Amino acid sequence: MLTVERLNQTYGPKQVLFDVDMAAGEGEILVVMGGSGGGKTTLLKCISGLVPIKSGDVLAEGVSVRTSPVEARAKMGMVFQYAALFDYLNVHDNILFGLRRRRKLSAKEGDRIVSEQLESVGLEGTGNLMPSELSGGMKKRVGLARALAMEPKILLYDEPTSGLDPVTAFAIDGLIKETRDRTKATSFVVSHDVNSALRLADRIAFLHKGKVVFFGSPQEFRTSKVEPILELVQKASAVAL
Repeated sequence: MLTVERLNQTYGPKQVLFDVDMAAGEGEILVVMGGSGGGKTTLLKCISGLVPIKSGDVLAEGVSVRTSPVEARAKMGMVFQYAALFDYLNVHDNILFGLRRRRKLSAKEGDRIVSEQLESVGLEGTGNLMPSELSGGMKKRVGLARALAMEPKILLYDEPTSGLDPVTAFAIDGLIKETRDRTKATSFVVSHDVNSALRLADRIAFLHKGKVVFFGSPQEFRTSKVEPILELVQKASAVAL
Protein backbone atom coordinates (compact mmCIF):
# COMPACT_ATOMS: atom_id res chain seq x y z
CA MET A 1 0.00 0.00 0.00
CA LEU A 2 1.16 3.53 -0.81
CA THR A 3 -0.08 6.55 1.14
CA VAL A 4 0.64 10.24 0.57
CA GLU A 5 -0.17 12.34 3.63
CA ARG A 6 -0.52 16.15 3.48
CA LEU A 7 2.54 16.40 1.28
CA ASN A 8 3.97 19.86 0.64
CA GLN A 9 6.99 20.52 -1.53
CA THR A 10 8.92 23.65 -2.45
CA TYR A 11 11.75 24.52 -4.82
CA GLY A 12 13.39 27.54 -3.26
CA PRO A 13 10.68 30.11 -2.55
CA LYS A 14 8.17 28.45 -4.90
CA GLN A 15 5.70 25.94 -3.50
CA VAL A 16 4.78 23.27 -6.05
CA LEU A 17 2.72 20.79 -3.98
CA PHE A 18 0.00 21.78 -1.52
CA ASP A 19 -1.30 19.32 1.11
CA VAL A 20 -1.45 16.40 -1.34
CA ASP A 21 -3.39 13.41 0.04
CA MET A 22 -3.97 10.16 -1.80
CA ALA A 23 -3.61 6.43 -1.30
CA ALA A 24 -3.45 3.24 -3.35
CA GLY A 25 -4.19 -0.14 -1.82
CA GLU A 26 -2.55 -3.48 -2.45
CA GLY A 27 -2.91 -4.47 -6.10
CA GLU A 28 -4.51 -1.16 -7.06
CA ILE A 29 -3.48 0.92 -10.06
CA LEU A 30 -3.55 4.64 -9.28
CA VAL A 31 -2.93 6.94 -12.23
CA VAL A 32 -1.89 10.52 -11.50
CA MET A 33 -2.57 13.07 -14.23
CA GLY A 34 -2.23 16.81 -14.62
CA GLY A 35 -1.18 19.51 -17.04
CA SER A 36 2.37 20.69 -17.51
CA GLY A 37 3.59 22.25 -14.27
CA GLY A 38 0.78 20.63 -12.29
CA GLY A 39 3.16 18.88 -9.92
CA LYS A 40 2.91 15.24 -10.93
CA THR A 41 6.65 14.81 -11.65
CA THR A 42 7.55 16.46 -8.35
CA LEU A 43 5.10 14.15 -6.57
CA LEU A 44 6.75 11.11 -8.14
CA LYS A 45 10.19 12.36 -7.07
CA CYS A 46 8.98 12.79 -3.50
CA ILE A 47 7.43 9.33 -3.41
CA SER A 48 10.54 7.66 -4.82
CA GLY A 49 12.81 9.55 -2.44
CA LEU A 50 14.67 11.36 -5.21
CA VAL A 51 14.07 14.68 -3.45
CA PRO A 52 13.70 15.36 0.30
CA ILE A 53 10.15 16.05 1.44
CA LYS A 54 9.46 19.54 2.78
CA SER A 55 6.53 18.55 4.99
CA GLY A 56 3.98 15.77 5.21
CA ASP A 57 5.01 12.23 4.38
CA VAL A 58 4.83 9.25 2.04
CA LEU A 59 4.33 5.77 3.49
CA ALA A 60 5.43 2.71 1.50
CA GLU A 61 3.90 -0.34 3.15
CA GLY A 62 3.82 1.71 6.34
CA VAL A 63 7.46 2.85 6.12
CA SER A 64 8.12 6.58 6.01
CA VAL A 65 9.98 7.89 2.98
CA ARG A 66 10.78 11.02 4.95
CA THR A 67 12.41 9.40 8.00
CA SER A 68 13.47 5.98 6.62
CA PRO A 69 14.16 6.60 2.91
CA VAL A 70 16.46 3.61 2.36
CA GLU A 71 14.03 1.14 3.91
CA ALA A 72 11.08 2.69 2.07
CA ARG A 73 12.86 2.67 -1.31
CA ALA A 74 13.62 -1.03 -0.85
CA LYS A 75 9.88 -1.66 -1.11
CA MET A 76 9.57 0.18 -4.43
CA GLY A 77 10.60 -0.40 -8.03
CA MET A 78 10.89 2.47 -10.51
CA VAL A 79 10.17 2.25 -14.25
CA PHE A 80 11.60 5.42 -15.78
CA GLN A 81 10.04 7.39 -18.62
CA TYR A 82 12.69 6.48 -21.19
CA ALA A 83 13.70 3.24 -19.44
CA ALA A 84 17.05 4.75 -18.34
CA LEU A 85 18.99 1.70 -19.46
CA PHE A 86 22.77 1.81 -19.30
CA ASP A 87 24.03 1.94 -22.89
CA TYR A 88 27.24 0.07 -22.05
CA LEU A 89 25.43 -2.91 -20.44
CA ASN A 90 23.49 -5.61 -22.23
CA VAL A 91 19.90 -6.45 -21.26
CA HIS A 92 21.03 -9.17 -18.84
CA ASP A 93 23.30 -6.84 -16.88
CA ASN A 94 20.83 -3.94 -16.98
CA ILE A 95 18.20 -6.13 -15.32
CA LEU A 96 20.61 -7.21 -12.57
CA PHE A 97 22.16 -3.79 -11.98
CA GLY A 98 20.08 -2.78 -8.97
CA LEU A 99 19.92 -6.26 -7.50
CA ARG A 100 23.71 -6.62 -7.60
CA ARG A 101 24.04 -3.40 -5.63
CA ARG A 102 21.76 -4.85 -2.95
CA ARG A 103 23.27 -8.34 -2.59
CA LYS A 104 25.72 -10.81 -4.04
CA LEU A 105 24.45 -13.05 -6.82
CA SER A 106 25.91 -16.22 -8.23
CA ALA A 107 26.02 -16.45 -12.03
CA LYS A 108 23.43 -19.23 -11.94
CA GLU A 109 21.04 -17.24 -9.75
CA GLY A 110 21.47 -14.12 -11.90
CA ASP A 111 20.76 -16.08 -15.07
CA ARG A 112 17.63 -17.56 -13.51
CA ILE A 113 16.30 -14.17 -12.41
CA VAL A 114 16.95 -12.60 -15.82
CA SER A 115 15.30 -15.51 -17.61
CA GLU A 116 12.22 -15.32 -15.38
CA GLN A 117 11.85 -11.57 -15.70
CA LEU A 118 12.38 -11.49 -19.45
CA GLU A 119 9.72 -14.17 -19.82
CA SER A 120 7.37 -12.11 -17.61
CA VAL A 121 7.63 -9.12 -19.96
CA GLY A 122 7.57 -11.13 -23.19
CA LEU A 123 11.24 -10.70 -24.16
CA GLU A 124 12.61 -14.22 -23.82
CA GLY A 125 16.08 -14.74 -25.28
CA THR A 126 17.06 -11.06 -25.49
CA GLY A 127 19.54 -11.00 -22.60
CA ASN A 128 22.59 -10.51 -24.82
CA LEU A 129 21.15 -7.59 -26.77
CA MET A 130 22.40 -4.05 -26.18
CA PRO A 131 19.99 -1.14 -25.59
CA SER A 132 20.83 0.26 -29.05
CA GLU A 133 19.34 -2.91 -30.55
CA LEU A 134 15.98 -2.46 -28.82
CA SER A 135 12.86 -0.62 -29.94
CA GLY A 136 11.22 1.93 -27.65
CA GLY A 137 8.65 -0.59 -26.49
CA MET A 138 11.31 -3.21 -25.79
CA LYS A 139 13.29 -0.73 -23.69
CA LYS A 140 10.18 -0.05 -21.60
CA ARG A 141 9.77 -3.79 -21.04
CA VAL A 142 13.39 -4.19 -19.99
CA GLY A 143 12.96 -1.28 -17.59
CA LEU A 144 9.98 -3.08 -16.06
CA ALA A 145 11.93 -6.35 -15.87
CA ARG A 146 14.71 -4.54 -14.00
CA ALA A 147 12.23 -3.12 -11.51
CA LEU A 148 10.55 -6.50 -11.02
CA ALA A 149 13.88 -8.19 -10.31
CA MET A 150 13.92 -6.24 -7.03
CA GLU A 151 10.63 -7.91 -6.00
CA PRO A 152 8.94 -4.62 -5.08
CA LYS A 153 5.65 -4.26 -3.26
CA ILE A 154 5.06 -0.95 -5.07
CA LEU A 155 5.79 -0.16 -8.73
CA LEU A 156 6.25 3.45 -9.82
CA TYR A 157 5.80 4.23 -13.52
CA ASP A 158 6.89 7.54 -15.05
CA GLU A 159 4.96 8.20 -18.29
CA PRO A 160 5.04 4.52 -19.40
CA THR A 161 3.44 5.19 -22.81
CA SER A 162 5.34 8.40 -23.63
CA GLY A 163 6.90 8.36 -27.09
CA LEU A 164 5.20 5.13 -28.16
CA ASP A 165 2.88 4.56 -31.10
CA PRO A 166 -0.74 3.71 -30.18
CA VAL A 167 -0.36 -0.04 -30.76
CA THR A 168 2.75 -0.30 -28.59
CA ALA A 169 1.20 1.96 -25.93
CA PHE A 170 -1.83 -0.34 -25.79
CA ALA A 171 0.49 -3.33 -25.33
CA ILE A 172 2.42 -1.61 -22.51
CA ASP A 173 -0.86 -0.82 -20.74
CA GLY A 174 -1.79 -4.48 -21.00
CA LEU A 175 1.59 -5.48 -19.59
CA ILE A 176 1.17 -3.15 -16.61
CA LYS A 177 -2.20 -4.73 -15.81
CA GLU A 178 -0.86 -8.25 -16.30
CA THR A 179 2.04 -7.43 -13.96
CA ARG A 180 -0.38 -6.14 -11.33
CA ASP A 181 -2.54 -9.25 -11.62
CA ARG A 182 0.49 -11.55 -11.31
CA THR A 183 2.44 -9.79 -8.56
CA LYS A 184 -0.39 -8.03 -6.66
CA ALA A 185 1.95 -5.02 -6.41
CA THR A 186 0.48 -1.57 -5.92
CA SER A 187 1.01 0.51 -9.08
CA PHE A 188 1.48 4.29 -9.11
CA VAL A 189 1.44 5.61 -12.67
CA VAL A 190 2.22 9.18 -13.72
CA SER A 191 0.74 9.82 -17.16
CA HIS A 192 -0.45 12.55 -19.51
CA ASP A 193 -2.23 9.99 -21.74
CA VAL A 194 -5.99 10.15 -21.13
CA ASN A 195 -6.78 6.98 -23.07
CA SER A 196 -4.09 5.05 -21.26
CA ALA A 197 -5.31 6.29 -17.88
CA LEU A 198 -8.88 5.25 -18.62
CA ARG A 199 -7.70 1.78 -19.71
CA LEU A 200 -5.42 1.25 -16.74
CA ALA A 201 -6.69 2.95 -13.65
CA ASP A 202 -8.70 1.67 -10.74
CA ARG A 203 -8.62 5.29 -9.58
CA ILE A 204 -7.37 8.55 -11.06
CA ALA A 205 -5.95 11.56 -9.26
CA PHE A 206 -5.66 14.89 -11.05
CA LEU A 207 -3.21 17.57 -9.96
CA HIS A 208 -3.70 21.21 -10.92
CA LYS A 209 -1.27 23.87 -9.74
CA GLY A 210 0.04 21.47 -7.11
CA LYS A 211 -3.33 20.58 -5.61
CA VAL A 212 -5.48 17.46 -5.94
CA VAL A 213 -8.63 18.71 -7.67
CA PHE A 214 -10.03 15.26 -8.49
CA PHE A 215 -9.72 11.78 -7.01
CA GLY A 216 -12.07 9.07 -8.19
CA SER A 217 -12.88 6.28 -10.60
CA PRO A 218 -12.32 6.38 -14.37
CA GLN A 219 -16.09 6.62 -14.81
CA GLU A 220 -16.21 9.67 -12.55
CA PHE A 221 -13.23 11.14 -14.38
CA ARG A 222 -15.05 10.86 -17.72
CA THR A 223 -17.98 12.89 -16.43
CA SER A 224 -16.04 15.33 -14.24
CA LYS A 225 -16.89 18.99 -14.59
CA VAL A 226 -13.54 20.15 -13.22
CA GLU A 227 -12.33 22.67 -15.80
CA PRO A 228 -8.72 21.43 -16.27
CA ILE A 229 -10.03 17.86 -16.75
CA LEU A 230 -12.61 19.02 -19.29
CA GLU A 231 -9.86 20.77 -21.25
CA LEU A 232 -7.59 17.71 -21.18
CA VAL A 233 -10.34 15.31 -22.24
CA GLN A 234 -11.38 17.66 -25.08
CA LYS A 235 -7.78 17.86 -26.32
CA ALA A 236 -7.47 14.08 -26.21
CA SER A 237 -10.71 13.70 -28.16
CA ALA A 238 -9.52 16.18 -30.76
CA VAL A 239 -6.25 14.30 -31.23
CA ALA A 240 -8.13 11.00 -31.55
CA LEU A 241 -10.22 12.50 -34.36
